Amino acid sequence: MSGTFVGMPGHAPPAHPAFPKAAHDAVHDATLRANLRHATHTIRAKRARAVGELSDWAALREAGRQIKDHTLRHLDRYLLRLEESVTAAGGTVHWAADAGEANRIVTRLVKDTGESEVVKVKSMATQEIGLNEALAAEGIRAYETDLAELIVQLGEDRPSHILVPAIHRNRHEIRDIFRTEMGKWGRPAPQGLTDEPADLAEAARLHLREKFLRAKVGISGANFMVAETGTLVVVESEGNGRMCLTLPETLISVVGIEKVVPSWRDLEVFLQTLPRSSTAERMNPYTSTWTGTTDGDGPRVFHLVLLDNGRTDTLADRVGRQALRCIRCSACLNVCPVYERAGGHAYGSVYPGPIGAILSPQLRGTQSEIDASLPYASSLCGACYEVCPVAIDIPEVLVHLRERVVEGGPAVRNGNKVVLRPAKGHAAERAAMRAARWAFTHPGALRTGQRVAARTRRLHPRALPGPGRAWSDTRDLPAVPPESFRDWWRRTRGGKDGDR
Repeated sequence: MSGTFVGMPGHAPPAHPAFPKAAHDAVHDATLRANLRHATHTIRAKRARAVGELSDWAALREAGRQIKDHTLRHLDRYLLRLEESVTAAGGTVHWAADAGEANRIVTRLVKDTGESEVVKVKSMATQEIGLNEALAAEGIRAYETDLAELIVQLGEDRPSHILVPAIHRNRHEIRDIFRTEMGKWGRPAPQGLTDEPADLAEAARLHLREKFLRAKVGISGANFMVAETGTLVVVESEGNGRMCLTLPETLISVVGIEKVVPSWRDLEVFLQTLPRSSTAERMNPYTSTWTGTTDGDGPRVFHLVLLDNGRTDTLADRVGRQALRCIRCSACLNVCPVYERAGGHAYGSVYPGPIGAILSPQLRGTQSEIDASLPYASSLCGACYEVCPVAIDIPEVLVHLRERVVEGGPAVRNGNKVVLRPAKGHAAERAAMRAARWAFTHPGALRTGQRVAARTRRLHPRALPGPGRAWSDTRDLPAVPPESFRDWWRRTRGGKDGDR
């Protein structure tokens, strides 16, 4: 299976075109756009109704923001508390600085069991580090059990949405994938399989059941980790995750360090905001929690792999660190006009959409072509901020990262303070911004330029020349008004109330 791999911090991801090129190709796929439009509009409308039921939604949102910010400020303390709690409950904690170390730890743990296959709960952290590929290289086969992840795996595809990884597929395509690919991975699809949702779900259930009953090792992520008790939490809608969490003899959980919360009580907030923002449900059908190991109940061995992989570097950025508040609800994707038209694959990351546009360039750096382009994958309309249940100001971080791409400057990479060089291809943008800064600090020159632009507006081209074409090729140039606001004000007010 070819997966999307975020990779180790400081290392470029596998070759992927910059977002403008990838998006240009995607918007010409009529089937993809129809699938995305139908799915995102449906989820968006359902979410609005679910959120509207709560009169204290704004207070819950603010509480979530404060809990996350407090935890990030004291992350070292809560991670050590988490390690103590997990260890006391019978689990073993491993620390992974990057993707390579995490993959080595998990591979070794699986090999120690003597098994050659594992079942997996839907996990973005394991997709981020390319765990399936790392296991396959060592002769270990990983089976995805989330329905959408199963579709992606069988189709040798890549996830395109945080919540619904196969959102770009319609049910006819899924039927064809099941018919042709299921038999290569295990139990084949039933004869005469139709594209009715119930039939597709039944085919997946039969295919996965034999894997659940046979597997000795399960691998998961977690939505939250409670430092106070050492408890991990997974929320889902299908129940397949719970099968992975309870039936295998060994459970290995790979979780980003930002997923910790201080106390069990904090879950009260997130277990209200996450389901409403993601699946538009009052609560998830399956909320699984586990604390270490318990005799006669669940796995006999539990390992927790705490993953950094660029998160500490992100934490050092005063503006960018708010991306670590993310609880992976995907609400920002469903309201984003750019994501709706381009789809998730254009982002070249396991984290697509607005949150991916600010998270991936921080985890990986902005040296590669795709990462340098992601902060520009937005119209800055602000819809993503309005729906975020932990109030991440995504437009603010996008502008912050654009400045980093164009100007370079101080940053933290691999735990070291560095000075980044400006990304290639932005010389014209730097020159334009410096010219604008000069004009705005010289009112007389600005006033003259506005008057000249207004009087020559009939001669203006429909597209900008030279480097400016990168902007006007995908946008209509705004029409220049017959007079500037300054001149209109002077003409209508006669210079009264100040002339500035």
